[in-house]
Amino acid sequence: MTKIIRVPVKEAEIVRLRIIEDGKLDPERKIKVIDADERFLEIPVTDDIEGFETYQQEDALFYNKWRSLKEILNGSIKENELEMLPSGWQILGEIIVVTIDPAIEHLKLRVAEALLQMYPYCNTVVRDLGISGQFRLPEREILIGNSTETINKENGCFFKLDVTKVMFSKGNLHEKALMSRIGKHETIVDMFAGIGYFTIPMAVHAKPARIIAIEINPQSYAYLRENITLNHVENIVEAKNGDCAELTPEGIADRVIMGYVGTTHHYLEQGIKALKESGGILHYHETTPESLIFSRPISRIEHAASEIGRHVEIMDCRKIKKYSPGIWHVVVDARIS
Repeated sequence: MTKIIRVPVKEAEIVRLRIIEDGKLDPERKIKVIDADERFLEIPVTDDIEGFETYQQEDALFYNKWRSLKEILNGSIKENELEMLPSGWQILGEIIVVTIDPAIEHLKLRVAEALLQMYPYCNTVVRDLGISGQFRLPEREILIGNSTETINKENGCFFKLDVTKVMFSKGNLHEKALMSRIGKHETIVDMFAGIGYFTIPMAVHAKPARIIAIEINPQSYAYLRENITLNHVENIVEAKNGDCAELTPEGIADRVIMGYVGTTHHYLEQGIKALKESGGILHYHETTPESLIFSRPISRIEHAASEIGRHVEIMDCRKIKKYSPGIWHVVVDARIS
């Protein structure tokens, strides 16, 4: 099936990001520009998209002649092994990051070679083995290639990173795009800045007056500094290396981003205190059981605010992605006064 939706050019980027977030973008076909009364893009999709009519595409343009790993390896490995091949992977710059089932460990090099056939502009394949520790360090095995440092382009921004040293998630594209459209002329504190996941798109697109970006991991902080320079936002972003429990300023921010998950709630008091006494917006991320999906993060914000005499108005709640079985990564936007 070669399904597409047709989207006006001016709306296409936001729609594309939403489709990626929903897992419905067909990664094998190219987006095509079509000329009609108004310029449209044909966006290839794998399922119907709410709010858009679905069409069958004529003359689809594929990125390469190989449609899938199964197509490349069919006939050379066992049928049950074909079913265990990875169905998705990340491409960061010229590097492919893939998770491979331990049951087909013996095929990992063949999988890597097949992926390079599919993406000839890439030069390195790295196997993802999970994350660990306070700094959420990736555990990764180089399968083919030498260089693990790359520059990934996303939403008009450049992110330099080493895929074996720091994480880069493409699973919250919509949230990063949303953050890139708010905060003009504001003072913003990004308490868990990483390599600049939210700081960089905000600085590049929204043009706030100032962003204070705090990152505890020395390796992530080093790339944050490089990405500030790479994107020419030195006049906007001030980077700080250390624990946000100690480095978060008080009473200066119009907006605070708490984009970490796991122990974020331990830092809610610092996040709320960073906002101006006249009020401001808190963007609070948390991983939450489905049964408590928004009630727990909201109650935690309200409790932390009441402890220091502040008032909370909930503005929005969003699901970002499934974090693990029964657990959701969510964001709550709250106005604090």
